Amino acid sequence: MDTIFRSIEYRTERRRAYITLNRPERLNAIDRWMPREIHDAVELANDDPGVHVIVLQGAGRSFCAGYDLKEFAEGGVGTQGAVWDPIKDFRAMKGNTDDFFSLWRSLKPTIAKVHGHAVAGGSDIALSCDLVVMADDAKVGYMPARVWGCPTTAMWVYRLGAERAKRMLLTGDTIDGRTAAEWGLVLEAVPADTLDTRVEELAERIAGVPVNQLVMQKLMINQAYDNMGLTGTQILASLFDGITRHSPEGRWFQQLAADEGFHAAVEWRDSGRWIPEGGRAEAPD
Repeated sequence: MDTIFRSIEYRTERRRAYITLNRPERLNAIDRWMPREIHDAVELANDDPGVHVIVLQGAGRSFCAGYDLKEFAEGGVGTQGAVWDPIKDFRAMKGNTDDFFSLWRSLKPTIAKVHGHAVAGGSDIALSCDLVVMADDAKVGYMPARVWGCPTTAMWVYRLGAERAKRMLLTGDTIDGRTAAEWGLVLEAVPADTLDTRVEELAERIAGVPVNQLVMQKLMINQAYDNMGLTGTQILASLFDGITRHSPEGRWFQQLAADEGFHAAVEWRDSGRWIPEGGRAEAPD
């Protein structure tokens, strides 16, 4: 029986599995179903002996614009009441993180094909893949580092090193694909009109390798990151993510989104204006 998905599409062809984030009307923003569906699609690919490589892509104008703030911020999903249960929050966010990280834990190689934006939670998804190829004009970043978020996969530091990870997460800035490739955050950046061709070339090269060889090389490399404490870092990041959404500043952001809409909240967050500390209505001069 075929698996039915709500927020992604899955197909196989020529030793490849294609997972397509499929909410183009919302720039493929993450809803409550997408994380688990990514996990389930990865499992389908791993269970299929005919699949050698997995390509992750986004439908429409962007790869993924992060969590759907209309649902999660404006609608109040993800923020508890006055009494906060951190373990309930941790279980939810760690579950999503593990689902995204099925791309990293997949026995078969994964390639993210990024166009438009891979930002906020969308960057978590893209950076969970083994290889990332971006359009040179695409944007990647984690803007919720300014308020209401901590990147739960923690891949910024593991891909960039401490100083450039701090440069990104202490500002919430985005960079384009060209810069991301120069910094070593992603494998390479190419003109947008050649992105499909370049990813197919890379997938074809990998697809010619026996599955057992691919699995062994990938497990050998991944264990080095595990030895560096990746799992522990993700636990801490997932806990911190919950704290950011329940701090005074996080509650201010969620309330602003609820009162004025998520566009107004995001505009304030990304503009460079001071974030009101302690949940005050206005930041000090």
